[in-house]
Amino acid sequence: MSEYKYKLPDVGEGVVEAEIVEWHIKAGDKVTEDQHILDVMTDKATVEIPCAVNGVVKSIVGEPGEVIPVGTEILIIDVDGEVPDDVDAAAEPETKEANPASSPASGGGVSEADGGGEAKPAPQAEAKPEPKPSAPSEPSGPTSPARGGGQVASRPSGDRPLASPAVRQRALEADIDLADVLGTGPACRITHTDLDDFIAAGGRFVSRAERVGAGKARRTGKEDIKVIGLRRKIAENMAHAKRTIPHITYVDEIDLTALEDLRAHMNAKKSDDQTKLTIIPFLVMALTRSLPKFPQANAHFDTDGSLLTQHDGIHCGIAAATPNGLMVPVVKHAESLDIWEVAAEVKRLGDAAKAGKATKDELTGSTITITSLGAIGGIVTTPVINHPETAIIGVNKMQTLPRYDAEGRVVPRKIMNLSSSFDHRIVDGYEAALLVQEMKAYLENPATLFMD
Repeated sequence: MSEYKYKLPDVGEGVVEAEIVEWHIKAGDKVTEDQHILDVMTDKATVEIPCAVNGVVKSIVGEPGEVIPVGTEILIIDVDGEVPDDVDAAAEPETKEANPASSPASGGGVSEADGGGEAKPAPQAEAKPEPKPSAPSEPSGPTSPARGGGQVASRPSGDRPLASPAVRQRALEADIDLADVLGTGPACRITHTDLDDFIAAGGRFVSRAERVGAGKARRTGKEDIKVIGLRRKIAENMAHAKRTIPHITYVDEIDLTALEDLRAHMNAKKSDDQTKLTIIPFLVMALTRSLPKFPQANAHFDTDGSLLTQHDGIHCGIAAATPNGLMVPVVKHAESLDIWEVAAEVKRLGDAAKAGKATKDELTGSTITITSLGAIGGIVTTPVINHPETAIIGVNKMQTLPRYDAEGRVVPRKIMNLSSSFDHRIVDGYEAALLVQEMKAYLENPATLFMD
């Protein structure tokens, strides 16, 4: 038997290091050639690492969350006989999941492709909870009822109650057995106040919660969870965007009464092969109409090179909450699509992202992003720009609110706020306001979205 020392293989595309996400084996396990043994994350993708030989795992090096260089020894395998000379330690890994690194956009977007999804946390490393402090003790005799019907756990048999000499002297003089008194100090130490409350209650347990009238037990547990994988990448991208981009957020309300009437009519008349329209396709259409006048908002800004790249094509990212974390599938060349095609593409991409089947191409290349929390609620948000873009459009909930009409009468209107952030180095506040006003004009007069 011989030892085979497995090193982190080259995962391609110039990657020099990777983060351990999850081991699928442990010491003592039998492994076979090409077996999926490890997931790592690079700046490009999450990658499945295969085993190179048959054998038994002797030891594993590295824990989830560690970033290790390519070529680092990560595994020792006991192999029967000699290791074949032709074993390729750098077995070709398989990309399992498209790149999330460029995906995270605002601080929590929900795609309305299917009515909005609930954001779920990315997989985390298992954390061991802190040991809980000992519960307040009780005499070894019958359980004493707390006010309101609660009970206090018994003090372990033989434990001597903790108290200062002065408290012990008072208890002795009052003929009180300190084993019957609930201590609320550190390590259940009995204080003068505990003794006072015990006496005032006629010789029964009185908890601190009873004294303040809360009547509820305090929660003292805590858990440390290591931030790794996709959640770590989202955190890095959000921190980088907020650190490097001076945001300006502009909020205005949009009257969507006419648009909602039109949307309901179009959905009622749609064919079976057409996708149901949500508000998102109308927002995309409004962007395709408005952005040509504001090309600096459909752009990428290279800070290091002080280079602004304005795009003619509108590649609209739609921030979507998925079981794997926040991702931004991209509707490419939205300017070339009609509203039904936009709706179909938004739904297709959203479904692929939620199922973990979106490709790298489908998750990269956005020039502007829409993030929607409308399905959850909220009247104002301050979305974080999806670096290196220069603008993000935030959608808030729609409400029926009273507004004055042209004759001064109060009427119900369907109102929604747009909370949009811009890179203030590139987009002036005046320009940001004009862009949102341009979108507002299209959305409040939806027929103009379909006019050449």
